[in-house]
Amino acid sequence: MAVCARLCGVGPSRGCRRRQQRRGPAETAAADSEPDTDPEEERIEAGAAALSGALGGRGAGPQSPPRCSLLELPPELLVEIFASLPGTDLPSLAQVCTKFRRILHTDTIWRRRCREEYGVCENLRKLDITGVSCRDVYAKRINPRVKSGRFMKILPDYEHMEYRDVYTCLLHRYRHILGLWQPDIGPYGGLLNVVVDGLFIIGWMYLPPHDPHVDDPMRFKPLFRVHLMERKSATVECMYGHRGPHNGHIQIVKKDEFSTKCNQTDHHRMSGGRQEEFRTWLREEWGRTLEDIFHEHMQELILMKFIYTSQYDNCLTYRRIYLPPSHPDDLIRPGLFKGTYGSHGLEIVMLSFHGKRARGTKITGDPNIPAGQQTVEIDLMHRIQLPDVESLRNFNELSRIVLEVREQVRQEQQQQENGLEDGEGRGRQSPREPQRGPAQPIVEPPAEKVGAPGDGEAAAAAAPAPEQPAHSGQGQPFVLPVGVSSRNEDYPRTCRMCFYGTGLIAGHGFTSPERTPGVFILFDEDRFGFIWLELKSFSLYSRVQATFRNAEAPSPQAFEEMLKNIQSLTS
Repeated sequence: MAVCARLCGVGPSRGCRRRQQRRGPAETAAADSEPDTDPEEERIEAGAAALSGALGGRGAGPQSPPRCSLLELPPELLVEIFASLPGTDLPSLAQVCTKFRRILHTDTIWRRRCREEYGVCENLRKLDITGVSCRDVYAKRINPRVKSGRFMKILPDYEHMEYRDVYTCLLHRYRHILGLWQPDIGPYGGLLNVVVDGLFIIGWMYLPPHDPHVDDPMRFKPLFRVHLMERKSATVECMYGHRGPHNGHIQIVKKDEFSTKCNQTDHHRMSGGRQEEFRTWLREEWGRTLEDIFHEHMQELILMKFIYTSQYDNCLTYRRIYLPPSHPDDLIRPGLFKGTYGSHGLEIVMLSFHGKRARGTKITGDPNIPAGQQTVEIDLMHRIQLPDVESLRNFNELSRIVLEVREQVRQEQQQQENGLEDGEGRGRQSPREPQRGPAQPIVEPPAEKVGAPGDGEAAAAAAPAPEQPAHSGQGQPFVLPVGVSSRNEDYPRTCRMCFYGTGLIAGHGFTSPERTPGVFILFDEDRFGFIWLELKSFSLYSRVQATFRNAEAPSPQAFEEMLKNIQSLTS
C-alpha cells in the first residue's frame, strides 16, 4: 500500500514527486522514515478487527462476510471517490483522520472539482490551450495593449500553484458573484456577466451593437477580474480605462448584491483630458464621432449619458438578475433581446411570459424610460389579424383596427370587475379563462371588417390555424404603414402573427408615464417588432445570441420577485 501511495502522491511521502524534487536530502530522508500509519489509524483499524472477531465467534451459524473499512481501500480508489464529492464537503472529510487529510492534498481531486463545478479547463502545469500559451491568451483577451516583457510581472506564479488553492481561495470564495447582474447606473442600467474564464473570474460588461445594426453580435469589455497572484491570496483588479489592470476591491454587500471599487482612479484618466476621453468613449459606444451625428437632440442625449456614466467609474453596485424561465406553451423562447429606441440607440430588453401576457423589461434604459421598467406588454388573448399589404400601408386603417381591439379589452376588463362583485357574473367569466388566445372569437371582428369575409363561427374555427406558422416558419407579408418611422429599414417582410399590446412612454426624467396602444409583430423565433401608434414609431428586436451560466432563476417566484425589485428601483 505504501508503494501505491507514493505513486499517487499520498502516504508517507506527504506530497507528490514534484514536491520531493524541491526538498533537500535531509527532508526527504525524514519524510521516508515516518511510519506508514499514524496512531489514530491504527486505533480505528484495531477496533474494526476486534469487532469483526467478536461477531465471528458467536454461535455456530454461518459466518458473516468480513467487513471492509474505508481506510483499507487503496489510495488511488479513495482519490477517485473523493474527487466525486462536492468540493464543499471535502474540508469536513479531511477532519476524519490523517490518512484522509493526506489524500485530500492530491491535486487531481481539486482539479476535477474545479472543472466540474466551475468549468475550469486550464492546466496549471503546462499552461497551453489548443496550442496557444496562457501568456498569449492573456494578451489577446484581457489586456491587448500590454507589451512583451511585462508578462512575468502581472501573471501569477502558476508553476507553484495548486488546484486546491484555486478552488478554496478563488472559486469558492467568489462563487456568489458568478452570473448575470445589472449595474446601478441611474436610468441607464447595464448587463454584467461574471464568469470563470481560464484561471480568472472576469466581469464582462455586455454592450449592444452600434445603432442601428440590431442583428449584429453583442460587444463586451472587461470591468474587473479576480485571480491568484499568490497561493493563499486572491487579487482584485479594475480593468476600466486604457492604462491596464490596476488595484481594485470587491465587497459582497448582501445576498444577490455586490459592489466594486477602484483604488487607482488615475488609471481611468487620459492625457488629453475630458475631451479625449469623450471622443474615445463615443467611438466605443456609438462607433462614430460627434460630427457624424447631425441630430441635435441625439447629440444632447449622448453628451448627457457620457457625463452621467462617468460619475460611476470608481464605484459601482450590482444587483442579480435571472433569465426568464421557459415553458413548452410559450409563444417563442424567452430571453434577452436588442431593440431600437430612436435617438436613444439600441437597448437590451428581457422578454418573459406570464400566463396570458408577455412583458418586455428594460435591462438598459434611457432618461425617458429607465432600466427596470416594462417597456412593452403583450396581450396574448387578443390576436390581431392584419389586412392585406396595400391596406396595411394606410396608417389610419391599422390604427382603427388596434383601437377597436383596445375598446374590446376595456369592455372585458370592466365586465371582469363587475363579475368580481357579482357571483353570477364571475360564473359567466370563468368558462372563457382556460381558452388559448388564438381560439378567442372576440379577437377576430377587426379582421372581418378589413380582410377576409365570413361569419364569426368560421373565423373562430380558423383562428387556431395561424398559430402553426410560429413553428413552421411560414407567414403573411408585412410592411410598415406610411408615416411610421424606423431606425432600421432592413426589417423582415413577413410575419407569423400579431397581438395587441401597450407600450410605455414618458417625458424626460420618467415624468408623466402612460401606456399607449400598439401592435406586437412576431417575425420568427429570434426577432419581433412593436409599432407605437401614438409615436408613429417602430422598434425592431433581435435575440441576444449568447450563452449565460449561473443565470437560471431558482424558482418562478424568485424571477417574479427579481422583476419587482429592479422595477421599484427606478419607479
